[in-house]
Amino acid sequence: MNLHPVARLLHGADFLISAQTVKQCPPDEGLEVAFAGRSNAGKSSAINRLTGQKSLARTSKTPGRTRLINFFQLDEQRRLVDLPGYGYAKVTKAMRLQWQKDLDDYLAERQCLRGVVLLMDIRHPLKEFDQLILEWAAQGGMPLHILLTKSDKLGYGAAKKVLQTVKNSLRGHPGEVSLQLFSATEPRGLEETWDQLGLWLDYPGPEAASAD
Repeated sequence: MNLHPVARLLHGADFLISAQTVKQCPPDEGLEVAFAGRSNAGKSSAINRLTGQKSLARTSKTPGRTRLINFFQLDEQRRLVDLPGYGYAKVTKAMRLQWQKDLDDYLAERQCLRGVVLLMDIRHPLKEFDQLILEWAAQGGMPLHILLTKSDKLGYGAAKKVLQTVKNSLRGHPGEVSLQLFSATEPRGLEETWDQLGLWLDYPGPEAASAD
């Protein structure tokens, strides 16, 4: 079976660095795609499934464990970024506000960011954090691709109904936004997600074609 070319790229992902602030991030060059989502939206599981690795992104039964901006190197010019999750973490208000500031700074200042994958639990879509990311993307002109995760928790008909409901709610969004069903356990939606990541990461690019 031929592996999707973007899957081959992602399967070579290696942890690069964790950063709390924009100043601690790697040099602002090349291409990055960031993954954002509320705590317990299945973000780490999705990253692990997409990269074909069991523990690249740490998963935890305690929501809110991801408190830093984690960078994963794909090649010399391409990276995935795991952003902090919000929603359930038992932290002080001051720390929560600091997390929000660090995230805001990254999203606003990172010039190499080409798109954001926003993960929503299909059973609880469009919560406050999701709306914040949607508003930021609209203001900043940043493309968004939404994964409705854990779609295996619903029947196919029910999942499609939620997909259509969310799609209808996004009709007034002024920016580039797309969405799909996704499950890290079945798996479901991998090819579609790889296609989107390939567009943002410009892969396969000319250098990949010449390497083949």
